[in-house]
Amino acid sequence: MRDVKIYQDIFGAGLHNGQFTWIPYVQPGRASVDVEWLYTGEETGPDGAEAYVARFGPGAHGDLHEHLGFELLIVLEGELHNDNGDVYPPGTLIVERPESVHQVSSPNGCVCIVIREKGTLPVAVDAPGASELANA
Repeated sequence: MRDVKIYQDIFGAGLHNGQFTWIPYVQPGRASVDVEWLYTGEETGPDGAEAYVARFGPGAHGDLHEHLGFELLIVLEGELHNDNGDVYPPGTLIVERPESVHQVSSPNGCVCIVIREKGTLPVAVDAPGASELANA
């Protein structure tokens, strides 16, 4: 048996030619983010490895969260902003280490590939030390 997903021209017109089935990524603290799931934590088992292509609409943002494992993020289109002030243009590879805390946003929209070794834990914005964790 061969069960494979193939996406073509993801560095070009392939992001907009209908091959992605965008669904809203609904999560507290997240706004205007749609995803195409490549694989989910339900499919990979108890550690929760997951991968998806994320489409941030203009003004979109993720939740403030802590990484339980490594995350690789590749910006394909637009700019992704991190809460520490970093701005990632297309072609940028970001590696978040376990226990890193951050929140991302995109003022003008962007598309990224996200590959997580394990899931994340939400961090309450009003939690003691949340702003210090995010900017560490």
